Parts: sequence; C-alpha cells; structure tokens
Amino acid sequence: MGGFESISYEKERGRARIVLNRPERLNALSLSLLTELHDAVWEADNDRDVHCIIVKGAGRAFSAGYDLAGGGNQPPASSIEDREANRYRGGGSQDDDVWQMERSQRLRMALFDAHKPSIAQVHGYCLAGGTDVALLCDMVVAAENATIGFPAGRSMGALPNNMWLYNVGPQWAKRLQLTGDSITGAEAQQLGLVMKAVPEADLEAEVEQLADRLALIDPDVLTVNKRIINLGLELMGARTLQRLAVENDARGHTAAAARNFFRQSREEGLRKALADRDGPFGDGRARVNGPEKRDAQGRLLPQS
Repeated sequence: MGGFESISYEKERGRARIVLNRPERLNALSLSLLTELHDAVWEADNDRDVHCIIVKGAGRAFSAGYDLAGGGNQPPASSIEDREANRYRGGGSQDDDVWQMERSQRLRMALFDAHKPSIAQVHGYCLAGGTDVALLCDMVVAAENATIGFPAGRSMGALPNNMWLYNVGPQWAKRLQLTGDSITGAEAQQLGLVMKAVPEADLEAEVEQLADRLALIDPDVLTVNKRIINLGLELMGARTLQRLAVENDARGHTAAAARNFFRQSREEGLRKALADRDGPFGDGRARVNGPEKRDAQGRLLPQS
C-alpha cells in the first residue's frame, strides 16, 4: 500500500506497521497525518494476512502532540488558532469548534473500532495528541525513559480524548490532567497507563515478540476477544466519553487562559507561549514515588 506522505506502511509476518513519519516535527499530528493513519488502519483491518497493527513514530519521538501551526502542506489537526482568531473578529462558533474536533476524533477512533488488535510502540515524547493516539490502541508498550503527558491541559482546554480514566482511575487521571505534568514510561507502567515499559534498546524487540505471538492466533479469534473487551469499555461509557470529551474541550477553549494562550501564540509565536506556560512547572514531571531530586546544576537525579 503506497501513496502516503505523513506515515509509512508495511506488512510482513502477520503484522502491519504504521509509522508516524514526520520526524522533523517530532511527528506532530496534522489533519493529513490523521487521515492517512485512519486509512492505513482500515486497510490493515481488511487484510486477512494481518493479525495485528503496530503504531510507532519515526525519529526521536512517538508524537509530541497536535500540529497547531501546520507546516508546508500540512493543515493543523485541530485549527483552534484559526477559529479563535475568527472569534475575535466576531465569527466562528463553539459548535463549529466541536465539529472540527469531531472530524479529527473520527479519524483517531479507527484504532478503537478496528477489529484487529493494535499495539502502540512508544518512545521519546508521547505528549498531548500523541497520547490520544497511543491510548486508543489496545496495548501500549513504552520505553522506560519515554515522556508521557498532556501539558496542553494547563491552558488550552481539556483532553479531546480521554482513555486515561479507564487505565489509571479517577485520582491519577485528575492528578495528571489537572497539572499537565508528565511521567516516564516506567512510571506509566506502575500506574497502568501503559501495559509494559522496557529499556529503550529493547522496545522494538518487545513489541515484535508480542506481534509474533498474535500472529499465531486466527484473526477471527483475535477479533472476538478484542470486541468483547471493547464492548465492556463501551458499557462503562468509554466511547460516549470520547464524544463528550470533544464537547468539553470546546468549552475549555472559551476559558480566559486558552484565549490568552492563542493570542500570545499569534502575537509572540508558539514557542514563546509554550515557554511561558510550562516554565513555572520546571520539568513538568509528576513523580510517582515522591518528590524529584536535582543536583547543584538543577539536573534531575534518578530515584533510589
């Protein structure tokens, strides 16, 4: 299967590998990328030779989040900045905001809705929109040193997808979402946000050996076992919550903090707006095992 620009797709030995392939932008999620991801997932799901789908990122990160600014021919995945600017001119609406984000959500939800199981292979940064993709996969395997979080929740609104609650429970979901703090892959395993964390050097082998085992199972059997678990999640409200999360995020976009963030992004640049937002949080890490420790130069020390 060819013709992709923002992802790469390959199939071998019973698995389809979908690689987010914008490494120069840390695999920022554009509308084009999400559209290609959606199409590749359904292509793999319709292929009788495919037993599972692996989603991973090229370069230094899984994905650093949504591409708010776009780039080249890449339209933003959620053109919030454009709509916010339009509101200041008296145009736009909250319903249009919801509609635009629901479009992106329909593309991401292919991972949840597909019959074949999917594995997210997470390394480097998995932030904001990166977590929206990873947590819609059926299993997440992460590098121990991966950085996982949703810092955009500090100013830009709420999370437009929310599988966090179903993985870590309400208290840690609130702890991470209310602060926008991030955790390592190793800490994410402790909380249940990811299924397993391994040294980064072992990450690909860990995912591939899991795919090897899935390749031994009849795809129809994999389908019915995935389906019943996902139906259980749906009975707990998981799919409805994703729809509500988009509407809730649109409500968050009307907050003064969100309006100020987008205004500063336009006037002073996105980099400056992010620095001002995240600077007071230091490294923004939420420690699972107690407060972080730093040396005299301010470098983070490993926990004992």
